[in-house]
Amino acid sequence: MKITLLTGKTFDLQTAFDFNLKVLSSFKYKRLTLRIDTKNAGAVLTMPKLCSKKRAYDFVLSKQDWIINHLSKIPQVKDFQDGEVFSLFGKEVKICHLKNSTRAVYRENDTLYVGGDIVFLHRRIKDYIKKEAKKEFFKLSQELANKLDCKVANVTIKDTKSRWGSCSSLNNINYNWRIALAPEYVIKYLIAHEVAHLKHKDHSYAFWRCVKELYIGASMGKNWLKANGNKLFLYR
Repeated sequence: MKITLLTGKTFDLQTAFDFNLKVLSSFKYKRLTLRIDTKNAGAVLTMPKLCSKKRAYDFVLSKQDWIINHLSKIPQVKDFQDGEVFSLFGKEVKICHLKNSTRAVYRENDTLYVGGDIVFLHRRIKDYIKKEAKKEFFKLSQELANKLDCKVANVTIKDTKSRWGSCSSLNNINYNWRIALAPEYVIKYLIAHEVAHLKHKDHSYAFWRCVKELYIGASMGKNWLKANGNKLFLYR
């Protein structure tokens, strides 16, 4: 969305400021509004379809300090770091970087060893977690599915920004890799939630009763995820 000032300078409204700005223009919008998108660390401008680009630019400019102030309060995304202690499948592990090791990532007791150049440490740990999560979550999912006389067709580990899991009509279950970083009872809740969808494709009373029958600690896991899930999304 380009805009031309009186100076003759032409530029894109979305790149006109020193922060991420998403512009939504539609006839359904009756006025200019701004909101902060914490997940994508940017601002979102909604504007009426017939609103002039110059007016939209001036509006954002007048709110620039407010936007920058709120964006500065958004926690920064995280990478795994050498020496960091974090929860993996409900157990605390400590990262130990081995620069001269030829092995990518391997776990011994409560230590996660990562070889190679340290610049690849985050990616290698993330890949390792996704690989292990696929095996672990498939096993746990099928164990619960057996209680419902259902079968899990496949488990896929995703890197979504907003969803923790999903279950398709073909009984394929998707899990967000970051759930592997949650406490064990939270993992068990989410797996019970998605497995219950094998039998109930909605969020009816029967569905929630099924979730609780599959895992008695479902309410506690659900509450933790609601209160703390945003912290897991800090990992890029």
